[in-house]
Amino acid sequence: MEKENARIDVADVLRGLSVLGITLLHSIEHYNFYSFPSEQLFTWLPFTDSVIWNSLFFTFSNKAYAIFALLFGFSFFIQDDNQRRRGNDFRLRFLWRLLLLFLIGQINAMFFTGEILVMYSLIGIILVLTCRLSTKTVFFIAAIFMLQPAEWVKVIYASLHPEFIPGENLSSFYFAEAFKVQTSGTFFETIKMNLYEGQLSSLTWAWENGRIFQTASLFMLGMLAGRDRLFIYSNSTMRLWLKTLAFALICFFPLKGLQSMLPEYISNKAVMEPLGRILGSLANFSFMLLLVVGVLVAFYNTSLKKFFMKLTPYGKMSLTNYIGQSVIGSMFFYNWGFGMYKHMGITFSVLFGVVLVLAQWAFCSWWMKHQNHGPLEGLWKKLTWINK
Repeated sequence: MEKENARIDVADVLRGLSVLGITLLHSIEHYNFYSFPSEQLFTWLPFTDSVIWNSLFFTFSNKAYAIFALLFGFSFFIQDDNQRRRGNDFRLRFLWRLLLLFLIGQINAMFFTGEILVMYSLIGIILVLTCRLSTKTVFFIAAIFMLQPAEWVKVIYASLHPEFIPGENLSSFYFAEAFKVQTSGTFFETIKMNLYEGQLSSLTWAWENGRIFQTASLFMLGMLAGRDRLFIYSNSTMRLWLKTLAFALICFFPLKGLQSMLPEYISNKAVMEPLGRILGSLANFSFMLLLVVGVLVAFYNTSLKKFFMKLTPYGKMSLTNYIGQSVIGSMFFYNWGFGMYKHMGITFSVLFGVVLVLAQWAFCSWWMKHQNHGPLEGLWKKLTWINK
């Protein structure tokens, strides 16, 4: 029983860390509203802005979301496995659960152009299609997806057709349309924009930057992590974690280095850009492994476990916190709300993110003393089993 609880606890810690990273990144990005004050109050702010921006992007960009996606697959396995032990088939129920997530995502999308829950609800179907396959088969499919097959097709095509000139990214058009409304739109104009241009900007960006295939791969890898009990401490899992840590360290720096060197050696933009996305996706995956394994090792082997355990309420309410930060952040920075994009650069924006995280954590700590689930988590669960 203790080991089962430990598995849930460490997963909640990872969820909490991923939402924390997402919130801080969104804060310095002004929630996908890249507009900042032209003048700074203090001469040292450009320096701190640069340090904060580069540090947070290096640590969390495309890694926090990757952890979130990994744990989505892990959660599916837990639910599916629990139902199979009772003689039930969870797959149709999970499809209903995905439809509910799609609807919940629409609420989040009304406020934020970087919404991912809609994408998760669509890509999550891959879990239903693969959950009864063998571990080797699922791992093979996940590996193929992680290698970004669509980008390799682009690389090969552009190499065979040097005269090919790629068009502008479709997401850039939709983000530009969104920017106009973020700058001057009313609340209802912003909602209308977010439900169309906002969602299209998010989904097209995900496709153009390889996140669709990477997310599907991470869903499957998370499911396999649950199947092989990789979040539970044992001598064998400890050895595997250390091997994974070494592998991720060996891979990350060459991949990141090659990605930065591409413009110097490849002049064909149609080849360089998809190749850069492939290398960047693999580098981010490697760094995500470093973060996940680092937390696992520290959680089970050091005194940091007591500190990490304080994050579990925040992680247990990850859905509530994710949507909450979208609503509060867009209200704070967008024109329809307080319009603080006019006054706050990156340094002050990250302070807003820290305060928001602390406020959410305090609320979660209080809420979870009286309830078993967060508000949206509880609603999602009740609706999932509505006819049972």
